[in-house]
Amino acid sequence: MKSLITIKKIQDLLLQGLNTSYVDDETSRRMWWASLEVVQKEFLSHSTQEGGFWVASPLPALTDKKCLAKMQGWLWSPEGFPYFQMDNAGFLPVDHSIKIKEDSNFVRNYKVLNLNTKDGYEPFLIIITTNFQCLLTIAGEKDKRTLLMRCDEKSLKTAIELIDAKLNQENYEEAINFRNAIKNLGDLNINNEFEKSFWPSLSIKLANLIPKLSVQNAVKNDDKNDQLTEAKLLQAISHEVRTPLATIRTLISSTLRKYNMDESMRNRLIQIDNECNEQIDRFGLIFNAAELVSNDISPPNQLARINLGEIFYKLSPVWSKQLKRRGISIEIDIPKQLPEILSDSEKLELMLRGLIDKNTRGLREGSSLILELRPAGQKLKLQLKVKKFDTGKNEISNTENGSDIGPVLNWNPQTGSLQLSQVATQKLLASLGGHVTQRRDTGLTVFFPIADIDHI
Repeated sequence: MKSLITIKKIQDLLLQGLNTSYVDDETSRRMWWASLEVVQKEFLSHSTQEGGFWVASPLPALTDKKCLAKMQGWLWSPEGFPYFQMDNAGFLPVDHSIKIKEDSNFVRNYKVLNLNTKDGYEPFLIIITTNFQCLLTIAGEKDKRTLLMRCDEKSLKTAIELIDAKLNQENYEEAINFRNAIKNLGDLNINNEFEKSFWPSLSIKLANLIPKLSVQNAVKNDDKNDQLTEAKLLQAISHEVRTPLATIRTLISSTLRKYNMDESMRNRLIQIDNECNEQIDRFGLIFNAAELVSNDISPPNQLARINLGEIFYKLSPVWSKQLKRRGISIEIDIPKQLPEILSDSEKLELMLRGLIDKNTRGLREGSSLILELRPAGQKLKLQLKVKKFDTGKNEISNTENGSDIGPVLNWNPQTGSLQLSQVATQKLLASLGGHVTQRRDTGLTVFFPIADIDHI
């Protein structure tokens, strides 16, 4: 009888013969999260090629939607997610890859397979494309962990062969699909230089996680260090909140696929899924704001030409459904022909959802949100107004009645909600190329630079 191939066996084989240092669970978790950021932001996010595949356990590690859309994926994940109550929960990433095209149509771009308890719960990820290959995992026992990153041909070949053997044992059809994915890639251009750049980049990323202190200027920088600490705490909280919400969404998706149920129960589950998705987006926005605040030096803006009107038309049905559940209507006034702007489409979509939530929070049923888009010289002007049910007049909802609790959040006791502070909102929009003004008579107005030939 052939021995059972497990994720843990693959990790142990990769660990054999290596002289490596071990760290405790908390340190290994920080290394894991930082490694994922390095792989995605500094390498994968610059890839424009199509094709490739990824394999992960116990939850999807990739969050770059552009990469996910281009690659096949296989995920080993335990039914019921029992590990969430264990110490391993800190390794689990937020899954932004599950996007529901319609309420009743749950579509994945990866195949979910059952994780055996013998596989273990340490995170595992392998990415293979024609020009980029990387294996990333945490191996070892509790409080004696090590981060493994391999991109050499021998290690990749070993891992792929073992994954193929594991699929053969558990799901022959997916084993065939896996082999076809490998064949479709053809010859690989092994990126031997990746290892040289990965570890320095990881060191820099980890160093930036430490609050910046200066003995000479300690008194002068006390307030700033407090803000940085608060921002780092918000980043951690955002991860912790989004992880269980993503888990709930995955469970709902699995339940809707596997079980027959009456329409009322199905609709209730879909409603829960929608609420979870909205909260994931809210805390994703809070995370982005906290990241901006915690960086002494703002990251360089990688802005591209986008059509803001097309984004509005694409997202307006989603916004309409979201607000309809709260009894609020939305009116969108956009000319047919609009110039392109310079921004980041993915982050801007998240920011727009945040602005809509921020400016409708606390509105009574029967109110309306009005979105207008107009050219304004060398800029494109986005204007948000609300028509309150009690007055019938167009005005901006007073979302800043509360008080700021740190550099990122504002607490409104009237609505009982946390929102981005005005300063954080301005910083986020500035990082996306926008300039915000807010006046009671004109509402919230955001100006975006028009993309002309000089910007390219």
